[in-house]
Amino acid sequence: MSEAGRVTVHVKYGDVEQTFTGSIEDVWVSVNKFFSEFVPSFEITRKLMLNVDLQKLVEECEGLIAFSPEGVNLLVSKDKLTDNETLGLQLLASYIGYKLGMMESDAVSREELQAKLGKSSKIVSTRLGELVKREIAAKTNDGKYKISTFGVVQMEKDFLPRIKAKIGG
Repeated sequence: MSEAGRVTVHVKYGDVEQTFTGSIEDVWVSVNKFFSEFVPSFEITRKLMLNVDLQKLVEECEGLIAFSPEGVNLLVSKDKLTDNETLGLQLLASYIGYKLGMMESDAVSREELQAKLGKSSKIVSTRLGELVKREIAAKTNDGKYKISTFGVVQMEKDFLPRIKAKIGG
């Protein structure tokens, strides 16, 4: 087999390490065998992990959020959304923008969120507190807010369908 047709994969899981070299098919079989023999709980654990499919999430947010040089823009009128939906969508958009390399951080200050929501500081603080309590959002060490992984999943399953239904999308 030519060097061009060979692939090498190094797998490390905890204290177990293995390197596989050969054709793509042989390495694929060896890697699968490795996981089935050495990591029997891997599949069970994977099923319990919260994972985000960024491409699917971006597709689901089409028509709801957009990015400009100034930052995140909500394409849905705030009048049609609850405060928590607006804040959740704003935090979700920051997460997506960060993951796509369009923003330097996925964390947003309370002041920025207040400006986007157009409500008083007290209302924004109360709503953010509710989102943190529900584990949709988390407060960072520097006092900003970001959406949690659980929050992203909740937005996908609950918030986004509800928002789309409100705007007729």
